[in-house]
This record gives sequence, structure tokens and C-alpha cells, in this order.
Amino acid sequence: MNAPRHFLDLDAVDVETLRGILGRPAETKNGRSAEKPLAGRTLAMIFEQPSTRTRVSFELAMTQLGGHVVTLNPDDSQLGRGETIADTARVLSRYVDVIMLRASSHDTLLELAEHAEVPVINGLTDHSHPCQLMADILTVEEHRGPIEKQIVAWSGDGNNVAVSWVHAAVRFGFELRLACPAALSPNSDVIAWAAEAGGAVSLTEDPMEAVAGADCVVTDTWVSMGDEPGDRHRMMAPYRVDEALMSVAKPDAIFLHCLPAHRGDEVTEPVIDGPRSVVWDEAENRLHAQKGVLLYCLNA
Repeated sequence: MNAPRHFLDLDAVDVETLRGILGRPAETKNGRSAEKPLAGRTLAMIFEQPSTRTRVSFELAMTQLGGHVVTLNPDDSQLGRGETIADTARVLSRYVDVIMLRASSHDTLLELAEHAEVPVINGLTDHSHPCQLMADILTVEEHRGPIEKQIVAWSGDGNNVAVSWVHAAVRFGFELRLACPAALSPNSDVIAWAAEAGGAVSLTEDPMEAVAGADCVVTDTWVSMGDEPGDRHRMMAPYRVDEALMSVAKPDAIFLHCLPAHRGDEVTEPVIDGPRSVVWDEAENRLHAQKGVLLYCLNA
């Protein structure tokens, strides 16, 4: 039996494969294809963390491709009553064709993938969010052309989405400048991996330095799910994306945020609602990018 095609992290997939995945939305985005390549296939979605975009985009992606969806929330399965991840993986592998997990811990994802006989997709963990980055790359390229050699600036917490931006910078060949407070920088192992791989990834505590001349400015919520607010609002205030920060980016730079946004915290209303914001295209592209991921995992 062939090993399942998991989609766990961008650093585990080569750029040719990632480009192939992104090429699939181009086939269907401008009109729903009459073909149903996933007819008769079933996706199980497991949510340890609540979701709007991940849930809706995956469910619609699977159904528009002709498949079926089963959704399991914490109270809907034996996972919440002590059944092991390994046993859940073995059971679901007998029922469904692919599993998407949105987990609190990355270790849960890895254990599920280790024991599953069907593909497992990372719908978000505390370590990374690769499906979001596939939608983000799609969005940047729709608005600004090929992302290779462009400059992307991150201003905010060095969280799971920031880690996936690091992975993406290496795989897709663009420059990534991360501006984060020292206490909230991405894991040093991720930065070291990027350097070893020859990636153009830099880290600073100065958001103006990171954003100067950037093609794309990105941020995320200051307090991710499972984090304690603590002193974050004081630490993060200098990293707020406002009109002054956007003014040092290129005149045609775009603004991205994976949502949900906390207006007035990590981004001001004039920026997120302004002409350079593409956050709604970005949110829509979760649907289209997810189709590419599902088709890849199921070799369809």
C-alpha cells in the first residue's frame, strides 16, 4: 500500500508540488467545473479549535468537487472522552478518504498522520497554518504577479502563521522581513532552517525597517487561540499596521490578514477597509486553495 499524501507543512513539500497545487484553482475559480473529481469520496473534519473560514472553505471545496463531508467537534467524538489519537486515526481510515484536523497541538497532527492510512491535512496547529499560506500566495500573485523575489513584511506576533510565511519564503523564493517583539519572535529553529535552506528571511524588532519598500504587508491577531493576553497589548502596540506604517511600503503594496481581525489592535480600520487591503479576496481564496490541496492529497 502506498503511503498517504499528507499535507502537514510547506517545508515538507517541494516547490514543484506546491506550484501544482496552486495551479488547480486556476482551472475552477472563474466558474464551477461540471466535473466532480471527488465524487464518492468523504472528508472528515476534526475541530479542536473553533473556525469560520477553515470550516466553510473546506466543506464547500469538498462538496463542489463532488465529495461528502463529516464534521467532528470536540463533543462529537470519543477523542474528547479519552480515545487515543492513534486509535481515532485507525478507525477513521476505515471510513473516510481524507482527514482535515484543526488542532491545539502540532504533536496531535503528527500522531494522527503517523497512524492514519489516508491523507491528513493540517487545518491549523499551534505551530503552523500551511493552508492559509496557499491562499495567501494565490492572493498575492493575483494582485501583484509572481511572488518570487518580491518583498513581504510581517508586523506582529511570530505565531503559527508567521512560521508558515517563513516556510513559504524558502519554497517560493521571496524575501520575508519579520518584525516581532523579541519575546514573541518565531521559534529560532524555524529561522535557522530558513537560513540553512538559503532563504531570504530576516528578523527585526523595528516594523518600519521591515515594511520599508515592501510589496506586501501582513499581520495577524495579537492573541492567538490558546494564548494568554498577559502583557501582549503593550508589547504589540508598536507593531499595529496603520496608515503611517503602510506609507513606507511601496505605493502599490497590498495588505493581508488571515482574519478574524481585531480592528484597532493589530490593524486600523482605514487600512483593513482601504484600497490596498485584499483581505476579502484572501478569505475567498481559502476555498480555491483548499480545492487544490484536496485534489493533491487524493491524487485526483
